[in-house]
Amino acid sequence: MHYYEISDEQWCRIEHLLPGKASDCGQTAHDNRGFINAIIWMARTGAPWRALPERFGKWYSVHKRFNRWSKKGVWGRVFEALQDPDLEWMMLDSTSVRAHQHAAGQKKQLQN
Repeated sequence: MHYYEISDEQWCRIEHLLPGKASDCGQTAHDNRGFINAIIWMARTGAPWRALPERFGKWYSVHKRFNRWSKKGVWGRVFEALQDPDLEWMMLDSTSVRAHQHAAGQKKQLQN
């Protein structure tokens, strides 16, 4: 598995949730897994849409598909399916997290 690709285990957890299956109305998706990998690449690099490598397809088409899925709530279902159940109960507070000494803020200046 590459750093910018979804694992086989993760793919099995979300594949049935994605639009564009042969049983769905409308057009059948060309490559949902490739599209997911494009979005992972975008998220991990923070690059603008126009910088999307050509191996993922035309950046504008990927962007339009991303927006359509967002409006349909597909990403919410995907995130829920990929969520680690143990993280639902994890809580952090200042007693369990140490901050670096320079994270304390700016020193107060004395006024005359």
